[in-house]
Amino acid sequence: MVQHLRALERVASARVTEKPDRAEVEGAVRTMIRWAGDDPDRDGMRETPSRVARAFEEFFSGYAQDPTEILKKTFEEIEGYDEMIVLRGVRFESHCEHHMAPIIGRAWVAYIPQGRVVGISKLARVVDIYAKRLQIQEKMTAQIANTINDVLQPQGVGVIIKARHHCMTTRGVYKPDTDLVTSRMLGAFRDNALTRQELLGLANTDH
Repeated sequence: MVQHLRALERVASARVTEKPDRAEVEGAVRTMIRWAGDDPDRDGMRETPSRVARAFEEFFSGYAQDPTEILKKTFEEIEGYDEMIVLRGVRFESHCEHHMAPIIGRAWVAYIPQGRVVGISKLARVVDIYAKRLQIQEKMTAQIANTINDVLQPQGVGVIIKARHHCMTTRGVYKPDTDLVTSRMLGAFRDNALTRQELLGLANTDH
């Protein structure tokens, strides 16, 4: 009996993780158009299912990328530099995992190197990889910080994200002037109040 249940669980898991083909995705979009009350076969809608499928490939391209690989190429000729490095205001677009509504925001990514640094564009790419997945902001903030910390092993990592969530600005409670601020501080940024305050100050100034 136990073996039978485990076999059923494996089958169910395979069904969940099996990626549908393009025709299935486009068929689902056609169903949603009909459910919304429109005709997917009218002129203006005829190409919409394929357009939505292509858009989703772009929106969620982060699933096919490994952020740890992005950070593996580092530079050690830094002449002993051991001060804070901050990439400010990295714009990103993500989607809320609860409503699939847009999340539009900016990220401040900081670290204090320990013998090696990474190209600054790589930090922005890590933000994009996690953003281009179905997300909640709290998880995304932790993922970015944890990945940088694990791969670079710096003295500290700090990540601050400020974003507007369309799931509450254009629907639900309709609060268009609100944003959400999250942070993740590791190492020196967690242990040293002055270091943490310096980063918070940089995140609160225009750039």
